[in-house]
Amino acid sequence: MPGFTCGLDATLRVIAGKWKPLILYFLAQGGPTRYGELRRAVRDVSDKMLIQQLKELEADGLVKRTDYKEVPPRVDYSLTPLGRSLAEALVPLCSWGETHVAEVSRVFAQRDTSNTGAR
Repeated sequence: MPGFTCGLDATLRVIAGKWKPLILYFLAQGGPTRYGELRRAVRDVSDKMLIQQLKELEADGLVKRTDYKEVPPRVDYSLTPLGRSLAEALVPLCSWGETHVAEVSRVFAQRDTSNTGAR
């Protein structure tokens, strides 16, 4: 594997960043998704960051952007077969998060309390 230490390294490089896994997750929920729908689904992401992440996912062959060349502009995004296979690989991580959300929330709350108390 040229340039990668293992398969996990390759995967993490493709989904690097806070928003890419969420974008893949929401695109996997249905058919083609308009930008506005995706923006509402991926809460707290800025327009600049969402556009950048979508461009990177498209360049990496995971997301297909369809521009309908209409006025007003209509563009939607969907997963390529490669993107769908990666989204399917993320399902166990989603399940783990759903199973352990209370414990993870508690750990993060404790960490936040410890960090603010140390100041």
